[in-house]
Amino acid sequence: MSVPAKETQRHPARPEPRPGVMAISAYVPGKSHAPGVEKVFKLSSNETPLGPSPAAIAAYQAAGANLQDYPDGSASVLREAIGKAMGIDPERIICGAGSDELLGLIAHTYIGPGDEAVFSTHGFLVYKIATLASGGTPVAVPDTDDLVADVDALIAAVTPRTRVLFLANPNNPTGTYLPFDEVRRLHAALPPHVLLVLDAAYSEYVRRNDYETGLELALSAENVIMCRTFSKIHGLAALRIGWAVSSAAVIDALNRVRGPFNMNAPAIAAGAAAIADAGHVDQAVAHNDRWLPWLAGELTALGLKVTPSVGNFVLIHFPTSPGRTAAEADAFLTRRGIILRQVRAYGLPNSLRMTIGTEEANRLVVAALSDFLAGAER
Repeated sequence: MSVPAKETQRHPARPEPRPGVMAISAYVPGKSHAPGVEKVFKLSSNETPLGPSPAAIAAYQAAGANLQDYPDGSASVLREAIGKAMGIDPERIICGAGSDELLGLIAHTYIGPGDEAVFSTHGFLVYKIATLASGGTPVAVPDTDDLVADVDALIAAVTPRTRVLFLANPNNPTGTYLPFDEVRRLHAALPPHVLLVLDAAYSEYVRRNDYETGLELALSAENVIMCRTFSKIHGLAALRIGWAVSSAAVIDALNRVRGPFNMNAPAIAAGAAAIADAGHVDQAVAHNDRWLPWLAGELTALGLKVTPSVGNFVLIHFPTSPGRTAAEADAFLTRRGIILRQVRAYGLPNSLRMTIGTEEANRLVVAALSDFLAGAER
Protein backbone atom coordinates (compact mmCIF):
# COMPACT_ATOMS: atom_id res chain seq x y z
CA MET A 1 0.00 0.00 0.00
CA SER A 2 1.54 3.30 -1.02
CA VAL A 3 1.84 6.20 1.40
CA PRO A 4 0.95 9.64 0.00
CA ALA A 5 3.92 11.92 -0.15
CA LYS A 6 3.82 14.65 2.47
CA GLU A 7 3.43 18.13 1.17
CA THR A 8 6.85 19.73 1.25
CA GLN A 9 7.29 23.06 3.03
CA ARG A 10 10.18 25.46 2.80
CA HIS A 11 11.69 26.19 6.22
CA PRO A 12 14.64 28.35 7.28
CA ALA A 13 17.95 26.60 7.69
CA ARG A 14 17.92 27.44 11.40
CA PRO A 15 15.41 28.56 14.06
CA GLU A 16 14.28 32.10 13.34
CA PRO A 17 12.98 34.57 15.93
CA ARG A 18 9.48 35.86 15.33
CA PRO A 19 9.10 39.09 13.34
CA GLY A 20 10.27 42.19 15.17
CA VAL A 21 12.76 40.58 17.54
CA MET A 22 15.80 41.35 15.44
CA ALA A 23 14.67 44.97 15.19
CA ILE A 24 15.48 45.37 18.88
CA SER A 25 18.69 47.20 19.71
CA ALA A 26 19.95 45.39 22.80
CA TYR A 27 20.28 47.51 25.92
CA VAL A 28 23.89 48.44 26.64
CA PRO A 29 24.56 49.32 30.31
CA GLY A 30 26.93 52.08 31.32
CA LYS A 31 30.55 50.99 31.10
CA SER A 32 32.41 50.19 34.29
CA HIS A 33 36.07 49.81 33.31
CA ALA A 34 38.89 52.13 32.32
CA PRO A 35 41.80 50.11 30.89
CA GLY A 36 45.15 50.79 32.49
CA VAL A 37 43.75 52.92 35.30
CA GLU A 38 44.38 51.86 38.90
CA LYS A 39 41.40 53.62 40.53
CA VAL A 40 38.15 53.96 38.64
CA PHE A 41 35.27 56.29 39.49
CA LYS A 42 32.15 54.77 37.96
CA LEU A 43 29.56 57.49 37.44
CA SER A 44 27.69 55.88 34.56
CA SER A 45 24.80 53.96 36.14
CA ASN A 46 23.21 56.32 38.69
CA GLU A 47 24.25 54.16 41.63
CA THR A 48 24.25 55.73 45.08
CA PRO A 49 27.72 56.56 46.43
CA LEU A 50 26.52 55.72 49.95
CA GLY A 51 25.94 52.03 49.22
CA PRO A 52 23.13 49.99 50.79
CA SER A 53 21.74 50.17 54.31
CA PRO A 54 23.76 48.13 56.84
CA ALA A 55 20.45 46.52 57.81
CA ALA A 56 19.96 45.37 54.21
CA ILE A 57 23.45 43.87 54.10
CA ALA A 58 22.82 41.98 57.35
CA ALA A 59 19.49 40.64 56.05
CA TYR A 60 21.13 39.54 52.82
CA GLN A 61 23.87 37.71 54.66
CA ALA A 62 21.40 35.99 56.98
CA ALA A 63 19.36 34.77 54.03
CA GLY A 64 22.48 33.09 52.67
CA ALA A 65 22.19 30.39 55.36
CA ASN A 66 19.15 28.89 53.61
CA LEU A 67 20.00 28.87 49.93
CA GLN A 68 18.66 25.35 49.56
CA ASP A 69 15.08 26.60 49.96
CA TYR A 70 12.92 28.13 47.26
CA PRO A 71 12.01 31.76 47.92
CA ASP A 72 8.49 32.86 48.77
CA GLY A 73 6.87 32.97 45.35
CA SER A 74 4.74 35.98 46.25
CA ALA A 75 7.53 37.96 48.00
CA SER A 76 5.05 38.50 50.85
CA VAL A 77 7.65 39.75 53.36
CA LEU A 78 8.83 42.41 50.94
CA ARG A 79 5.33 43.42 49.87
CA GLU A 80 4.28 43.74 53.50
CA ALA A 81 7.34 45.87 54.28
CA ILE A 82 6.61 48.15 51.32
CA GLY A 83 2.96 48.33 52.30
CA LYS A 84 3.84 49.33 55.85
CA ALA A 85 6.32 51.97 54.74
CA MET A 86 4.01 53.44 52.09
CA GLY A 87 0.59 52.88 53.62
CA ILE A 88 -0.50 50.51 50.85
CA ASP A 89 -2.46 47.27 50.94
CA PRO A 90 0.19 44.61 50.07
CA GLU A 91 -2.34 42.93 47.81
CA ARG A 92 -2.07 45.93 45.50
CA ILE A 93 1.72 45.47 45.17
CA ILE A 94 3.72 43.29 42.80
CA CYS A 95 7.48 42.77 43.10
CA GLY A 96 9.99 41.80 40.45
CA ALA A 97 13.64 41.45 39.51
CA GLY A 98 14.12 45.19 39.17
CA SER A 99 11.59 47.54 37.66
CA ASP A 100 12.95 46.37 34.30
CA GLU A 101 11.20 43.03 34.77
CA LEU A 102 7.98 44.76 35.75
CA LEU A 103 8.09 46.95 32.63
CA GLY A 104 8.54 43.78 30.59
CA LEU A 105 5.63 42.10 32.36
CA ILE A 106 3.42 45.10 31.63
CA ALA A 107 4.32 44.95 27.96
CA HIS A 108 3.80 41.18 27.69
CA THR A 109 0.47 41.44 29.48
CA TYR A 110 -1.03 44.41 27.63
CA ILE A 111 0.77 44.76 24.30
CA GLY A 112 0.61 42.44 21.32
CA PRO A 113 0.95 42.51 17.52
CA GLY A 114 -0.84 45.52 16.11
CA ASP A 115 -0.82 47.37 19.44
CA GLU A 116 1.08 50.56 20.13
CA ALA A 117 2.96 51.91 23.14
CA VAL A 118 3.67 55.63 23.46
CA PHE A 119 6.64 57.21 25.25
CA SER A 120 8.95 60.22 25.04
CA THR A 121 11.82 60.22 22.56
CA HIS A 122 14.38 60.60 25.32
CA GLY A 123 12.63 58.19 27.66
CA PHE A 124 14.11 55.04 29.20
CA LEU A 125 15.33 52.64 26.48
CA VAL A 126 13.56 49.65 28.06
CA TYR A 127 10.16 51.02 26.98
CA LYS A 128 10.98 50.50 23.33
CA ILE A 129 12.70 47.17 23.96
CA ALA A 130 9.77 45.78 25.95
CA THR A 131 7.27 46.95 23.35
CA LEU A 132 9.13 45.35 20.46
CA ALA A 133 9.71 42.15 22.45
CA SER A 134 5.96 41.87 22.91
CA GLY A 135 5.28 42.28 19.20
CA GLY A 136 3.97 45.81 19.56
CA THR A 137 4.81 49.05 17.79
CA PRO A 138 6.76 51.71 19.70
CA VAL A 139 5.68 55.32 19.18
CA ALA A 140 8.31 57.83 20.29
CA VAL A 141 7.09 61.38 20.87
CA PRO A 142 9.46 64.38 20.78
CA ASP A 143 10.11 66.21 24.06
CA THR A 144 9.97 69.97 24.46
CA ASP A 145 13.04 72.05 23.66
CA ASP A 146 13.87 71.89 27.38
CA LEU A 147 13.90 68.07 27.25
CA VAL A 148 10.67 67.79 29.26
CA ALA A 149 7.96 65.33 28.28
CA ASP A 150 5.44 67.12 26.04
CA VAL A 151 2.00 66.30 27.43
CA ASP A 152 0.08 67.68 24.46
CA ALA A 153 2.26 65.73 22.01
CA LEU A 154 1.85 62.53 24.05
CA ILE A 155 -1.92 62.94 24.07
CA ALA A 156 -1.94 63.60 20.32
CA ALA A 157 0.06 60.41 19.69
CA VAL A 158 -2.60 58.19 21.28
CA THR A 159 -4.60 56.25 18.67
CA PRO A 160 -7.19 53.45 18.82
CA ARG A 161 -4.22 51.05 18.72
CA THR A 162 -2.54 52.51 21.82
CA ARG A 163 -2.53 50.14 24.80
CA VAL A 164 0.19 51.57 27.05
CA LEU A 165 1.75 54.98 27.66
CA PHE A 166 5.09 54.93 29.48
CA LEU A 167 6.14 58.04 31.41
CA ALA A 168 9.37 58.26 33.42
CA ASN A 169 8.92 60.96 36.05
CA PRO A 170 11.64 62.07 36.73
CA ASN A 171 13.02 61.09 33.36
CA ASN A 172 16.27 59.28 32.71
CA PRO A 173 18.64 60.46 31.21
CA THR A 174 17.47 64.08 31.16
CA GLY A 175 16.68 64.52 34.87
CA THR A 176 13.60 66.58 34.01
CA TYR A 177 10.14 66.03 35.46
CA LEU A 178 6.47 66.83 34.99
CA PRO A 179 4.52 68.63 37.73
CA PHE A 180 1.76 66.36 38.88
CA ASP A 181 -1.06 68.54 37.61
CA GLU A 182 0.37 67.84 34.15
CA VAL A 183 0.44 64.10 34.88
CA ARG A 184 -3.20 64.27 35.90
CA ARG A 185 -4.04 66.19 32.73
CA LEU A 186 -2.32 63.49 30.70
CA HIS A 187 -4.21 60.75 32.51
CA ALA A 188 -7.55 62.51 32.12
CA ALA A 189 -7.06 62.63 28.34
CA LEU A 190 -6.37 58.90 28.00
CA PRO A 191 -9.08 56.43 27.02
CA PRO A 192 -9.87 54.08 29.94
CA HIS A 193 -8.37 51.07 28.13
CA VAL A 194 -4.92 52.72 27.88
CA LEU A 195 -2.62 51.87 30.79
CA LEU A 196 -0.56 54.79 32.08
CA VAL A 197 2.77 53.53 33.43
CA LEU A 198 4.40 56.00 35.83
CA ASP A 199 8.06 55.04 36.21
CA ALA A 200 9.16 56.76 39.42
CA ALA A 201 12.60 55.16 39.78
CA TYR A 202 14.21 58.42 40.94
CA SER A 203 11.29 59.84 42.90
CA GLU A 204 12.99 59.76 46.31
CA TYR A 205 15.48 62.39 45.15
CA VAL A 206 12.92 64.96 43.99
CA ARG A 207 12.56 68.10 46.10
CA ARG A 208 9.85 70.03 44.29
CA ASN A 209 6.51 71.04 45.81
CA ASP A 210 4.62 70.35 42.59
CA TYR A 211 5.90 66.76 42.24
CA GLU A 212 4.10 63.55 43.23
CA THR A 213 5.13 59.96 42.62
CA GLY A 214 1.75 58.90 41.26
CA LEU A 215 0.96 56.61 44.18
CA GLU A 216 -2.48 58.07 44.88
CA LEU A 217 -3.41 58.01 41.20
CA ALA A 218 -2.31 54.38 40.91
CA LEU A 219 -4.46 53.49 43.91
CA SER A 220 -7.53 55.36 42.74
CA ALA A 221 -7.59 54.81 38.96
CA GLU A 222 -8.18 51.55 37.10
CA ASN A 223 -5.65 52.29 34.36
CA VAL A 224 -2.54 53.55 36.18
CA ILE A 225 0.46 51.62 37.50
CA MET A 226 3.38 53.19 39.35
CA CYS A 227 6.76 51.42 39.25
CA ARG A 228 9.62 51.90 41.71
CA THR A 229 13.09 50.43 42.23
CA PHE A 230 15.53 49.55 45.00
CA SER A 231 18.47 49.98 42.60
CA LYS A 232 18.97 53.70 43.07
CA ILE A 233 18.55 55.38 46.45
CA HIS A 234 18.44 52.06 48.35
CA GLY A 235 21.74 50.92 46.79
CA LEU A 236 20.60 47.38 45.94
CA ALA A 237 21.17 47.38 42.18
CA ALA A 238 23.06 44.08 42.31
CA LEU A 239 20.03 42.29 43.78
CA ARG A 240 17.51 43.49 41.16
CA ILE A 241 14.47 44.53 43.20
CA GLY A 242 11.53 46.47 41.85
CA TRP A 243 7.92 46.96 42.85
CA ALA A 244 4.73 48.39 41.45
CA VAL A 245 1.28 49.34 42.68
CA SER A 246 -1.93 49.43 40.67
CA SER A 247 -5.56 48.42 40.65
CA ALA A 248 -6.47 44.93 41.83
CA ALA A 249 -7.32 43.93 38.24
CA VAL A 250 -3.97 45.02 36.82
CA ILE A 251 -1.99 43.35 39.62
CA ASP A 252 -3.98 40.14 39.13
CA ALA A 253 -3.22 40.13 35.39
CA LEU A 254 0.50 40.73 35.94
CA ASN A 255 0.72 37.97 38.54
CA ARG A 256 -0.68 35.54 35.97
CA VAL A 257 2.23 36.33 33.64
CA ARG A 258 4.91 36.68 36.30
CA GLY A 259 7.25 33.74 36.86
CA PRO A 260 6.49 31.70 40.00
CA PHE A 261 9.82 32.49 41.71
CA ASN A 262 10.85 35.72 40.03
CA MET A 263 12.67 37.06 43.10
CA ASN A 264 15.41 35.40 45.11
CA ALA A 265 15.24 35.06 48.90
CA PRO A 266 18.26 37.27 49.75
CA ALA A 267 16.78 40.06 47.61
CA ILE A 268 13.41 39.78 49.35
CA ALA A 269 15.06 39.97 52.78
CA ALA A 270 17.41 42.83 51.88
CA GLY A 271 14.65 44.84 50.26
CA ALA A 272 12.39 44.52 53.29
CA ALA A 273 15.20 45.70 55.55
CA ALA A 274 16.16 48.56 53.24
CA ILE A 275 12.73 50.13 52.97
CA ALA A 276 12.41 50.09 56.76
CA ASP A 277 15.65 52.07 57.14
CA ALA A 278 14.37 55.59 56.54
CA GLY A 279 17.48 57.10 58.09
CA HIS A 280 19.72 55.66 55.39
CA VAL A 281 17.48 57.09 52.69
CA ASP A 282 17.59 60.48 54.40
CA GLN A 283 21.41 60.41 54.30
CA ALA A 284 21.37 59.64 50.58
CA VAL A 285 18.94 62.50 49.95
CA ALA A 286 21.08 64.91 51.97
CA HIS A 287 24.18 63.93 49.99
CA ASN A 288 22.36 64.50 46.72
CA ASP A 289 20.90 67.81 47.90
CA ARG A 290 24.42 69.04 48.58
CA TRP A 291 26.24 67.88 45.46
CA LEU A 292 23.60 68.12 42.71
CA PRO A 293 23.45 71.94 42.75
CA TRP A 294 27.19 72.20 43.33
CA LEU A 295 27.96 70.12 40.26
CA ALA A 296 25.43 71.93 38.10
CA GLY A 297 26.95 75.26 39.14
CA GLU A 298 30.57 74.21 38.63
CA LEU A 299 29.92 72.63 35.24
CA THR A 300 27.97 75.68 34.10
CA ALA A 301 30.85 77.89 35.21
CA LEU A 302 33.09 75.90 32.85
CA GLY A 303 30.86 76.97 29.96
CA LEU A 304 28.97 73.70 29.64
CA LYS A 305 25.18 73.52 29.44
CA VAL A 306 23.56 71.36 32.11
CA THR A 307 19.90 70.35 31.93
CA PRO A 308 18.22 71.14 35.29
CA SER A 309 17.88 67.79 37.08
CA VAL A 310 15.82 66.55 40.02
CA GLY A 311 17.44 63.11 40.08
CA ASN A 312 20.82 61.84 41.25
CA PHE A 313 22.51 62.66 37.96
CA VAL A 314 23.09 65.51 35.55
CA LEU A 315 22.97 65.65 31.76
CA ILE A 316 25.95 67.61 30.44
CA HIS A 317 25.88 69.03 26.91
CA PHE A 318 29.10 69.56 24.95
CA PRO A 319 29.97 71.69 21.93
CA THR A 320 30.07 70.07 18.50
CA SER A 321 33.35 71.71 17.55
CA PRO A 322 36.31 69.31 17.10
CA GLY A 323 38.30 68.76 20.27
CA ARG A 324 35.37 69.58 22.54
CA THR A 325 32.75 66.97 21.69
CA ALA A 326 31.02 64.61 24.12
CA ALA A 327 32.80 61.60 22.62
CA GLU A 328 36.19 63.25 23.04
CA ALA A 329 35.33 64.32 26.58
CA ASP A 330 34.29 60.76 27.38
CA ALA A 331 37.60 59.39 26.10
CA PHE A 332 39.54 62.04 28.03
CA LEU A 333 37.72 61.27 31.28
CA THR A 334 38.12 57.52 30.80
CA ARG A 335 41.89 57.93 30.54
CA ARG A 336 41.73 59.50 33.98
CA GLY A 337 39.61 56.69 35.38
CA ILE A 338 36.36 58.67 35.37
CA ILE A 339 33.47 56.89 33.66
CA LEU A 340 30.37 58.79 32.59
CA ARG A 341 27.48 57.54 30.43
CA GLN A 342 27.28 58.16 26.72
CA VAL A 343 23.64 58.76 25.76
CA ARG A 344 23.82 58.53 21.99
CA ALA A 345 21.27 55.69 22.09
CA TYR A 346 18.83 58.14 23.70
CA GLY A 347 19.15 60.53 20.78
CA LEU A 348 21.58 62.78 22.65
CA PRO A 349 24.92 62.28 20.85
CA ASN A 350 26.42 65.54 22.13
CA SER A 351 25.80 64.83 25.81
CA LEU A 352 27.10 62.75 28.71
CA ARG A 353 25.18 61.74 31.81
CA MET A 354 26.99 61.92 35.15
CA THR A 355 25.90 60.27 38.38
CA ILE A 356 26.27 62.33 41.54
CA GLY A 357 29.21 60.56 43.19
CA THR A 358 31.35 60.94 46.28
CA GLU A 359 32.88 64.32 47.06
CA GLU A 360 36.20 63.06 45.66
CA ALA A 361 34.63 61.87 42.43
CA ASN A 362 32.57 65.02 41.92
CA ARG A 363 35.56 67.31 42.37
CA LEU A 364 37.71 65.14 40.08
CA VAL A 365 35.16 65.38 37.29
CA VAL A 366 35.06 69.17 37.45
CA ALA A 367 38.84 69.39 37.48
CA ALA A 368 39.19 66.94 34.60
CA LEU A 369 36.61 68.71 32.46
CA SER A 370 38.33 72.01 33.16
CA ASP A 371 41.55 70.50 31.81
CA PHE A 372 39.71 69.01 28.85
CA LEU A 373 38.13 72.27 27.84
CA ALA A 374 41.47 74.05 28.29
CA GLY A 375 43.05 71.68 25.78
CA ALA A 376 45.16 69.53 28.13
CA GLU A 377 46.38 66.13 26.92
CA ARG A 378 45.15 66.64 23.39
